[in-house]
Amino acid sequence: MGEELGRWEPAAPAEVAAWFAGFPGPWWIAGGWAIELALNPSTVDSPTSRPHGDIDVMVLREHHLGAHHALPGWELWAADPPGTLRPWPPGQALPTTVHDVWCRPGPEAPWRVQIMIDESAGEEWISRRDNRIRRPLAELGAIISDGLPFLRPEIQLYYKSRDPRDKDEQDFAVVAAHLTAAQRRWLREAIAPDHPWLARLHG
Repeated sequence: MGEELGRWEPAAPAEVAAWFAGFPGPWWIAGGWAIELALNPSTVDSPTSRPHGDIDVMVLREHHLGAHHALPGWELWAADPPGTLRPWPPGQALPTTVHDVWCRPGPEAPWRVQIMIDESAGEEWISRRDNRIRRPLAELGAIISDGLPFLRPEIQLYYKSRDPRDKDEQDFAVVAAHLTAAQRRWLREAIAPDHPWLARLHG
């Protein structure tokens, strides 16, 4: 999916926080911005590691219908199947094959937010790629001083590891040295056993 689907003007993290303040479940800034906030929480409006062409918000499937309440009157389009977009009307539960929703205020407006839908069971997060990869929801994110939640870097890197693009390699390079021993161990155990990042995670 690219520019043929419309231009992006990604929201700032503070805007996202205001929009999702009334969301009925937990949510986290994800993607490259999650790496940014893990490195330097003071960069909430001015990224320092690299430019970000979009902004991702991760929510749990059990709460995903609340996205329309967080963004009332907006157009929400589901990636169904991946690579195409279709309108997602309020109240319609998305199938479990859909994990990605693009959001904009109106038909002529740029895309502002991308919602990523992930799985859970009770108080446990379950990776949508491999249900053996799990984590207590309480350990899924961190919160900076102004209350902005973001996905922990080792979990974001796990998602970036499957087929890393240049920006994913860049994110790994800037944050890997800042991971704790426990974060490194979790990521080593979660990614593919022949992944090229493993050697650097042992270093």
